[in-house]
Amino acid sequence: MRNPEKNGWESPDKASLNDLGWLKQRGIQGSRKAFFAIPLNPRNGKGRKKMKAAGLSPQGQNPTDASNYTSCTGSGSAADLDITLFFFSFSFQSSAGFDMMKIGEYAYYSKKQERQNRRSMQTSVESGAAKANLKVARREASPLLPLPLPSPSSSETTSSTYSRRKYFTPYLSEKAIEVAIARGNAFKAIFRVNAHNRLDAYCTIEGVPVDLLIKGFEAQNRAIEGDVVAVAFDPVANWTRFKGPNVNTLLNFVSANESCSSSGRSEGIDVTDANCSSEQGEVNRAVARMCSMINYNPSKRPTGRVLAILKNSPKRASVIGFLSVKQSHEDDEGLGRLVDGRFSKKSKNQLAEQEVEWIWLVHTDPRFPKMVVSVRTLPDSVKERVKAGDVTVERELVSAEIYEWNEDTLHPHARVVNVFGRGGEIEPRIGAILFENSICAAEYSTESLACIPDRPWKIPDEEFKTRRDLRNICSFTIDPSHAIDLDDALSVEILSDEVLRIGVHIADVSYFVLPDTTLDAEAQARSTSVYMLQRKLPMLPPDLSQELCSLSPGEDKLAFSIIWDINLSGEIIDRWIGRSIITSCCKLSYEFVQALIDKSFDADEVFLSSSIGTELYGYFSLKDVIESLKILYEISSRLRKTRFNDGALQLETVKISFLFDEYGIPYDSIISERMESCSIVEEFMLLANRSVAEVISQAFPDCSLLRRHPEPILRKLTEFERFCSKHGFELDTSSSGQLQLSLLKIKEVIKNDPVLFDIINSYASKPMQQAVYFCTGDLKGRKNEWAHYALNVPLYTHFTSPIRRYPDIIVHRTLCAVLHAEKMYLKRSVDKLESSETEIMSTYFAGLRFNKHAAESAFGREALSASALKFKIPDGDALGELAAHCNERTLASRRAEEAGEKLYIWALLKQKETPLVTEARVLALGPRFMSVYIQNFGMELRIHYDEVKCLAVEWLEMTGLLVLDLIRSKIIQRMDSLENFRPLEDVVLLTYPSVSDLDEEGTEAISFGVDEEGTETISYGACSANVTPSVFSEKRKLEAVFFPLVLQNLSSVPVALHAVGGDDGPIGIEAKLYIYLTPISTSNNTNPKWYADSGAQRCFVICCSLL
Repeated sequence: MRNPEKNGWESPDKASLNDLGWLKQRGIQGSRKAFFAIPLNPRNGKGRKKMKAAGLSPQGQNPTDASNYTSCTGSGSAADLDITLFFFSFSFQSSAGFDMMKIGEYAYYSKKQERQNRRSMQTSVESGAAKANLKVARREASPLLPLPLPSPSSSETTSSTYSRRKYFTPYLSEKAIEVAIARGNAFKAIFRVNAHNRLDAYCTIEGVPVDLLIKGFEAQNRAIEGDVVAVAFDPVANWTRFKGPNVNTLLNFVSANESCSSSGRSEGIDVTDANCSSEQGEVNRAVARMCSMINYNPSKRPTGRVLAILKNSPKRASVIGFLSVKQSHEDDEGLGRLVDGRFSKKSKNQLAEQEVEWIWLVHTDPRFPKMVVSVRTLPDSVKERVKAGDVTVERELVSAEIYEWNEDTLHPHARVVNVFGRGGEIEPRIGAILFENSICAAEYSTESLACIPDRPWKIPDEEFKTRRDLRNICSFTIDPSHAIDLDDALSVEILSDEVLRIGVHIADVSYFVLPDTTLDAEAQARSTSVYMLQRKLPMLPPDLSQELCSLSPGEDKLAFSIIWDINLSGEIIDRWIGRSIITSCCKLSYEFVQALIDKSFDADEVFLSSSIGTELYGYFSLKDVIESLKILYEISSRLRKTRFNDGALQLETVKISFLFDEYGIPYDSIISERMESCSIVEEFMLLANRSVAEVISQAFPDCSLLRRHPEPILRKLTEFERFCSKHGFELDTSSSGQLQLSLLKIKEVIKNDPVLFDIINSYASKPMQQAVYFCTGDLKGRKNEWAHYALNVPLYTHFTSPIRRYPDIIVHRTLCAVLHAEKMYLKRSVDKLESSETEIMSTYFAGLRFNKHAAESAFGREALSASALKFKIPDGDALGELAAHCNERTLASRRAEEAGEKLYIWALLKQKETPLVTEARVLALGPRFMSVYIQNFGMELRIHYDEVKCLAVEWLEMTGLLVLDLIRSKIIQRMDSLENFRPLEDVVLLTYPSVSDLDEEGTEAISFGVDEEGTETISYGACSANVTPSVFSEKRKLEAVFFPLVLQNLSSVPVALHAVGGDDGPIGIEAKLYIYLTPISTSNNTNPKWYADSGAQRCFVICCSLL
């Protein structure tokens, strides 16, 4: 090889060879290839071909000019043309499972220097970490592609190249991200992490039918759950293959039904729209290209990488976890001398002698990485315990916040802010749940309470002049028996034999919670009430939610009323909306109303007096109340029937109720069934919400707060279709109405198997997206996206629960603005308006027929604008931000409620001395684990059976069968010595009576022996079975009786549930297959035989049976 210096090219010295950026500074960009060398000489055809094969391509007219060659993966020229390039790749994996690829690029022009470079490379890496990395690399290969690494700054010396490494790619600048997004080269999305595999994360790109997979921590680039990120797609050649069968069918369905639309299954993106901005047109064209690439590659899943974090997730400030002060874990993880991204030069003995400076923080959520905490930043009480080596601090549940994560550190840096207490106790766990979801549990401030009127308080006289007085109407509330914040009431009047007047009356919270007050700010921050078992966190102070606003019986209350004139067929004839004053005559419970429904509203006075449990107020009798309930029940049934005939969808979910002891500890649980009485309230509340949505959206089309429910996720919906088809159920998912009809038909087919229908309902809910609040101005011109999929209505909002939902207060204010504008318009347009309290006035904006001409007239617009200012309705941008905040708070509340329910299930199982045995249904099977549905708790769990000692797993995918069997050979002796394999007891709980127990019962004991042919046998009384010769212990011989086990989807299996974690880790509930040896009579069973239990398992009928 020629000497490069003779040609005037720079020769790399030894220092340059150790510098990762040496070649990059000279424009040579490496690719991920291991140990290959090619001569790069573009002056001949062969050299040019090899350069092209290496990823270098000509950019200019002269193919022999070195400056015209750039790498396909980066820009720059190939300066040293005669130097042979050598690319070396090594893997680095941290304790938390980081799979990082670091590309070292080396150049050499002699074999001697090649050997020197290898020695230099090997000696520069820490030996302990290198061994750990080699072990990890052998176990699992990284599927990631290397990202371009930044060139080292000039201040970095050669000696520090390996003491401070860049493990992640630096984020692009804000300006560069804006340009990339505008040009369609990057996309904005929310980062979601797979709870079962933190290496997999997903981003939903608007208009793209398949989620973008962000695989591995290099591609994830320090993003965590909930971050708003800018992502870029990888080249198609780097995409992964879809998992699961029938992938082509799935994506062909996507191709046929989706035209790259932002709304799922709508018309699609028009990239030629002349009214569309140039930037939006670029984005639309980029989305269209991605859709085309997905359709042309149906078996591949698109992958990508994070370019920058646009907005930090709130979860960065609400970390929940446990500290780890043990020193042994550091060397085991291969990170013993890694501090601040640098490898310390101190020896292990020196590190052991010095004071601890850093400790681990392990998050209770598996989606988050392990974090490091500086001991200096710990609270004083914790710091002293850590310095004293008190390992009990590891049982304390702490909260923390992530404050830094640079590209040269493998782990994020966190700061502990609070200590809740022992992780195995309920109260610290409740506090952690609230903190993790940023739910305020503090009392209202003095400034907020000062906004509430002094008590005793009574309705001002001026309110009687401006409101409709409805105190003479029989109205009442229907709520759970324990409810104290009553925000809705119902009333009925009989106008004629054919027409009824039905009213919905909602607590007028907006009268007390005024805009731009401290009370309003706190209510907006909380956004929703949080209901956890044995704990309630109200959105409003109790003085309001339980007293002033609550529609308590026998008290005059301010209300917002909607009154409909409805005929007997359920058709609405007329409507009135306005502020009112009502007096509820009684508080009814769902249980009482259900008892009346069960008795067809024909109950005697004895039953009524003993069951109503409440006092009547005013001059209305119990007979009046029952008659009103009967009318409401009949009308609500007609409304419900009409609603489902119009295409509504309802998916019932299992609800758990707990029984608590005097100390607040759960000791039992029951399944709560939905009562028919709930439908009475539900139908009229839905009707009220729809009515208000129609009014405010037409009056304020650019700044109304509505609620929409997007269409299901198409990919998951197709999976549900395939599931039903596989099990012989016909399913039509073309619309919500057709899906509802299909589910009703399936329910009829399997009416004798309600558990199976619960499972199908659970599967049907998985493709569904969350309903969300939105500002109409944000979706202007896209009214098809305003619709509510499940209700199958074009307009919907929340109006009926202002005591516990802040969006309802905003809707109340908007409705006040509409009514005020209508009053202004009527005052100007009509000289004299005669009306009666018993008649519904003809109105312009709030009536059954909206007067669009009046609203769009000059005075109509003026009246609406002035009213919006008077009631301080937020403008489009502010309302959009408010809607996003309310969505986030609603989701946090739901997460907290679900976490609280899981906590109490865990506590219920934790106090049991033995595992809880119950029946489960198999949901899914695979080579590594199965998913089972636990009916008693309405939850889904996994049972992992991979890497289990002595257990052989055979997954028959074509038939959908799983066979679990014992390994009946001497290989089990070697398997018993493998540390990575789990014991059989982790998967199967084998329970059988001991020999002494059998003898005490007078039964014949189990015995082992050898028959005449030398085959080992196991006997139970007069029955015996052959056992394959092996080195089984006596226990192994007994276990062999239970195997093989054969399982299939939807089969019933007994499982044993037990609680895990709590004191030093996240709480969890684990399930094991449960098998019990039942003593049976030997007189009638002399010949052994096999049988299948519900198609799920196979067992030896003489010696054992399934519970």
